[in-house]
Amino acid sequence: MQAVIEKLQSYGDQPIETLGVGQARKNHSPADAVRDLMNQHHIRTPVYNVDTSGIDIPAAWGKVHLRVYTPKTGKAPFPVVVYYHGGGFVIAGIKTYDASANILADKVGAIVISVGYRLAPQFKFPYAHNDAFLAYEWALKNAATIKGDSTKIAVAGESAGGNLAINVARRAIEKGVRLPVAVLAIYPLAGPDMNTPSYLKYADAIPLNRPMMAWFMAKYLNKPIEKRDPQIDLVSANLKGLPPTTVITAEIDPLQYEGLKLIEKLKADGVTVSNKNYDGVTHEFFGMGAIVPQAKDAELYAAGQLKKAFGM
Repeated sequence: MQAVIEKLQSYGDQPIETLGVGQARKNHSPADAVRDLMNQHHIRTPVYNVDTSGIDIPAAWGKVHLRVYTPKTGKAPFPVVVYYHGGGFVIAGIKTYDASANILADKVGAIVISVGYRLAPQFKFPYAHNDAFLAYEWALKNAATIKGDSTKIAVAGESAGGNLAINVARRAIEKGVRLPVAVLAIYPLAGPDMNTPSYLKYADAIPLNRPMMAWFMAKYLNKPIEKRDPQIDLVSANLKGLPPTTVITAEIDPLQYEGLKLIEKLKADGVTVSNKNYDGVTHEFFGMGAIVPQAKDAELYAAGQLKKAFGM
């Protein structure tokens, strides 16, 4: 983990919170650091038993791109995981989080639909949330066309994407749409309070710090009061009726405390919860299993939870 952080620092990028959006999107990502470290140390890139294809689906004022990861072997129809990447609703995308989607497809033996929801500030709140649900509805209606089983669909996401995954399940309840069979939320954005113990302790953490989170929220929200919207403030939202939910948190992460509070709230609302916290790792560690042992464990844990939900 330390090597990844040092490599990320070595690029000399300016802090995201000091940049305009266009420049911020050009900054190196933790995924870049992992790839360069693997090349530097001649670590073989994992080979995934997965094929990929792309689909564009129509959305309000445009379209949403989906990347579909399909197991090369196994018996169709496959279970489906609708996956939402991180990036604070502002940066990153399907490509940045390619490892996570590949890993889940390969380890679960499921189709993974990675959703290229549209980003702020061009598309402000609640566009990402609307696009996320649109993609889930598309999966329900069209799973058979991609060799998927519409009765076995889960939602998953990291960071901002973990927030989206939980909100998709919440909205399915509200709209009377078939619920996902499970939710996987990896270090999710779950509350508006930037003065929690982990925000204060890890205010200057890498790759995610407190000023970056303020920058993300300022770009995504139309006005500050929206941070109290239940879609952002999940720790205060009604979570009753959600399907079994797995939450993964990281120690060196401003979002750790709200992740732990989310686990408490889910349990208080009667949701079946499984959770694991990983010490010694930062936000974004998931997907780094090729070189970070805790990430490997988290990936296998996440895959195991999804397989259990799918009855595999």
